[in-house]
Amino acid sequence: MPRRKPSTAGNSLRREIAGLAARLMAEEGISDYGYAKRKATKALGAGEFDVLPTNDEIEAELRAYQAIYQDEEQPERLRMLRGIALEVMELLADFRPYLTGPVLDGTAGRYAGVDIELYADSAKDVEIMLLSRGISYEIDEKARGRHDDMEAQLSLDWDGTPVRLSIYPYVAERRQQRNPHTGRSPARARMEAVAALLK
Repeated sequence: MPRRKPSTAGNSLRREIAGLAARLMAEEGISDYGYAKRKATKALGAGEFDVLPTNDEIEAELRAYQAIYQDEEQPERLRMLRGIALEVMELLADFRPYLTGPVLDGTAGRYAGVDIELYADSAKDVEIMLLSRGISYEIDEKARGRHDDMEAQLSLDWDGTPVRLSIYPYVAERRQQRNPHTGRSPARARMEAVAALLK
């Protein structure tokens, strides 16, 4: 049986959800697309079985929103976050750091933090290094269950900016995880690429 095409009303609702989810991400600092979709769906009184927008559709709306409403603020904030990312990556260079997430893809909003992947023999090596530099951190106990290979996720405050360090074993560096919904691997960049973005 052929699939029914979504109705015009369904397409309109889908666009409305995408637009509101993007606005929530830009204004409230939500970085989780799924959470932003659920919050937008609830706010609009849509049912959980309505056709939801894809992450790509929300990202397109987010970029459009930032270009219109945060055209001066967002590029400046993005540059600052990338500068912080580079500082942290240089500090943790022994652990093969990669920048990921909204700071890399250019959609980081007002309250966004920096996401960095590290690769080490043990998460304890990273912790010892941070402690030796007098850098305090917190361990996110829930993060390990969300990612198969992740050994630990540490959160730290870098001059008022949240930084998340996701630590994986060295062997995981070559086998990037794929998004189960899109089948694509998330983008990531080494220090040289982040330095190039800042030029």
